[in-house]
Amino acid sequence: MKKWFRFLLIAWLAIGASIGLARERVTVDWVLLADLPIEAQRTVALIKQGGPFPYDRDGVTFGNYEKLLPLRQRGYYHEYTVKTPGSRNRGARRIITGRESEYYYTDDHYRSFRRIRE
Repeated sequence: MKKWFRFLLIAWLAIGASIGLARERVTVDWVLLADLPIEAQRTVALIKQGGPFPYDRDGVTFGNYEKLLPLRQRGYYHEYTVKTPGSRNRGARRIITGRESEYYYTDDHYRSFRRIRE
């Protein structure tokens, strides 16, 4: 019985580890900051200078519920609104920042991301 239990435990740990590794291998395309809309470039500049930010929700924790960015602990990512000309609300464009100074851009409200390269 002990051997059977040990086998199940090892198999369970191996499968769990492989699933975790697969989820961590998120691939995100790159985009040059200069190739983003001018509003996104301005938002990155505001983030780097610490504000002030035009929207109340700027700087809130981004949950990464879509799991399209590398998986990190809660509070690792924060989101900032990129102004959308002609939009009456915040629109769909955001800059997401990570604790290790990484920046991501989405223009489709979290359906896809591109990592920003300066």
